[in-house]
Amino acid sequence: EVRLVESGGGLVQAGGSLKLSCTASGFGSDDYSIGWFRQAPGKEREGVAAISSGGSTNYADSVKGRFTISRDNAKNTVDLQMNSLKPEDTAVYYCNAEARGPPGWGVNYEYDYWGQGTQVTVSA
Repeated sequence: EVRLVESGGGLVQAGGSLKLSCTASGFGSDDYSIGWFRQAPGKEREGVAAISSGGSTNYADSVKGRFTISRDNAKNTVDLQMNSLKPEDTAVYYCNAEARGPPGWGVNYEYDYWGQGTQVTVSA
């Protein structure tokens, strides 16, 4: 059974940093891609960052230069380092995964698996 568990959310002041982690289990190999999405109340879901099974990355324009996605296949984790946070970054952040090979990826990709989400709140 595939399982994605997000951690690291919380409350931070504008300009601060947070690191989110997504721990994946249930995949038979490292051949899966991960996307981080977010959804704020009353707003549509937005793809934030994605990483392919090979380590290529993709970012939404709204977070380029501030967020960094990385993966550690030995630990089955994908991290999202968020710097220079803004109040508009406030949302529930979700980790998504795709394993159907070769796995597609990207901030606009429709992934098969979702985590439960973690709240990020940035105060002004």
